[in-house]
Amino acid sequence: MKSIIDKSKFGPWALITGASSGIGREFARQVAASGINLVLVARRDTLLREVGAEVTGAFGVEHRVFVADLSQEGFIKGLAAATADLDIGLVVSNAGTGQPGRFLENDRDDMVRLLRLNTQAHLDVAYHFGRRLAARRRGGILLVGALGADKGIPYLANDGGAKAYVQSLGEALHVELKPLGVHVTVLPPGPTDTPVLVKFGLSAKSLPMKPMKAGQCVSEGLWALQKNRALMIPGRLNRIMSALVPASVSRALVAKMFAKTLANKGDHYGSDDTGEE
Repeated sequence: MKSIIDKSKFGPWALITGASSGIGREFARQVAASGINLVLVARRDTLLREVGAEVTGAFGVEHRVFVADLSQEGFIKGLAAATADLDIGLVVSNAGTGQPGRFLENDRDDMVRLLRLNTQAHLDVAYHFGRRLAARRRGGILLVGALGADKGIPYLANDGGAKAYVQSLGEALHVELKPLGVHVTVLPPGPTDTPVLVKFGLSAKSLPMKPMKAGQCVSEGLWALQKNRALMIPGRLNRIMSALVPASVSRALVAKMFAKTLANKGDHYGSDDTGEE
């Protein structure tokens, strides 16, 4: 695996949230390939330890596991204490998930929990570690959003709105932290071949185009962070469509896709966070 991250700037330690599967797990592999030690954060202990053992075995890096539910307020205190002795140069704020459904039929408490996970967790991570990075005058923060969130995502209204916050936050911090030597990039993936697709009831056949591989998504995000790009939509075709397809058309296409999927699934989706990315 090619090393693409400058360890002198973004090391010697990196923190990755939502590291137990999918895009987060791929971030762990690619960052570790650059010789950077990892703090792996998610709520699933067994999977986190599997990721840690994998990257240590493959790349010889150190790792720490911090088990936490980032939808719960106050997690940042424990995370701050657990990493206080580490020189963290890279933060990948990736934890998040979604629950497809009709807004008025969703459970409000579930939506509030997901709103905390998809917004406040990013705020807390960016605020605490952003101050540490600013003090060391180098490093980077990569915030993972969602493609189309800035346009509205029907049947993911709450979760898309939360990811729009992440994109706005990151693009603003890109400007604010640049003079302090800190890179900030937002990565809004489109459909990616991870467990989230299964959770959403989607497949390669039900999507208008083939889902992206997690490896490509992550490598483009890390490249953009290294170059200090404010926003990086992974995938050339995704970038073209985002620029050329009107928002109203995009919303209509997504609405049609999810409406069909909801009907096929009987409007029932599991509430477990199997796609914590």
